[in-house]
Amino acid sequence: MKKFTTVVCTALMMQSIGAQSFIQAYKDRADMVTQANITTNLQEFSNLGVKTTGSVANTNTLNWIKNKYISYGYTVSQIEESPFTFGSTSSKNLIITKTGTLYPNKYVIICGHYDTIYGPGVNDNGSGTSIILEAARILKNVPTEYSIKFIHFSGEEQGLKGSSHYVNNVVYQGGVRKLDIKLVFNLDQVGGVKGNNNTTVYCDEDQGGLSSNNAASAAVTQQLRNCTALYSPLLTAVDPAADTDYIPFEQKGEVITGFFERIRSSYPHSSKDTFTNMDPVYVYKIGKATVGALQHFATASTTMSKPASKSSLESVKIYPNPASNILNIELPDAKESNFSFELSNSMGRSMLKVNNERKVDVSGLQNGVYVGVLKIGEETLVKNIMIER
Repeated sequence: MKKFTTVVCTALMMQSIGAQSFIQAYKDRADMVTQANITTNLQEFSNLGVKTTGSVANTNTLNWIKNKYISYGYTVSQIEESPFTFGSTSSKNLIITKTGTLYPNKYVIICGHYDTIYGPGVNDNGSGTSIILEAARILKNVPTEYSIKFIHFSGEEQGLKGSSHYVNNVVYQGGVRKLDIKLVFNLDQVGGVKGNNNTTVYCDEDQGGLSSNNAASAAVTQQLRNCTALYSPLLTAVDPAADTDYIPFEQKGEVITGFFERIRSSYPHSSKDTFTNMDPVYVYKIGKATVGALQHFATASTTMSKPASKSSLESVKIYPNPASNILNIELPDAKESNFSFELSNSMGRSMLKVNNERKVDVSGLQNGVYVGVLKIGEETLVKNIMIER
C-alpha cells in the first residue's frame, strides 16, 4: 500500500492517443477479462483471511495463487517460489515466467503484493492480485517478443521486504545486475470504494528517487495512459510513484510505472478492507487496461490465433461451491463413462480421491480452499473448491 502523497499532475487524459496505435487483437484480448473471473478471484482472496507475512493464511494464499497458474496451464518449470526472511519472519515471493520469442532474456515485470495486514485486504491488494491472475490467464498462449514475469510479492506491508529481497538477491547478485528488465509495472490498491463514481485510475510515474530514470518512467507512464484510453473505458491521471513494490527497482535505476485507485479508500489496513466495501466493476475495468498495456509493453502478437476447440468438460457442474458436506458432480450426457475426482490442499497434498462418484462426501475436510481435479480419459478439468461450514 502506498503512503499518501501530494499529486503533482492530475490532468485527466481524454482520447488523445498521439502516436500510439490501436491494435484490434490487443482490444480483443482485453475484452477477454471477465467480471465473473475478477469477482471470483476477489471473493476467494477474501475467504483466505488475514494474510500477514509469515502466517499460515499467507502461505495458503501463495499456494492458492500458484494453483491458479497451474489451472491456467503454466508448468512447474515456469513457477518459482523465492523464500526470504527478515527478523524471525519467513515468507515467499512467487514468480511465474513466460518466455518471449525475440528477447527471451529481457523482461517486462508485472507485480503486486498478496500479503495483508489487520484484515483480508481485498482492495489492498487482492485487487492487484486478481488482475495479474486474469492477465496471466488470457496471455498464457499469446506470443510476446519480450519475456514476462508475473510476480506476487509478500512482505510489502512490513516495508517492501519481499520486493527488496528480490531486487537485491535475484535481480542483483553481489552488486552485479543479473536480470535485464525492460520495465516494472506494479498494481497496488486498485479496488476503489463502493458507491463512488470510479471512472479514473492513477498511472504512477517516477518523479523522485534516482533522477536518471525519471524521463524513461514518464515515457512508459504516458504509454500506460494511452493503453488505458485505447482498451478500457477509464480516464487517467498521473500520480507520483511512492511506497510500493516498484520502489526497490527504482532505487537500482529500473524503469517503473503502475496503477493505483484515483478515489482513495480509507479501509486498507483494517478489518473493513472487504469485498463489500470495494468496487469490483472498477477492478474489472482496470483489468482490461492492464491486459492492453501488458501486451503493448511485451509486444504481443497482433494476430488472433484460431480459438481452440472447447473441451466437453466445460459443461461439467461441480456444486455447491462453497460446499459443506456433499459436493455434486454433474456430467454432460456424453460423459457418463469412468472418471476420477481428487481434492488437494493448498500444499499440494491429496486429501480425497474418488472414482465414479457424483456425490462426494467432503464432510471430513477442514474449511479452506482446495484444488479439485476431474479426469475423464485424456481430458482434465481443474477448479478451486471452497469448503466452508
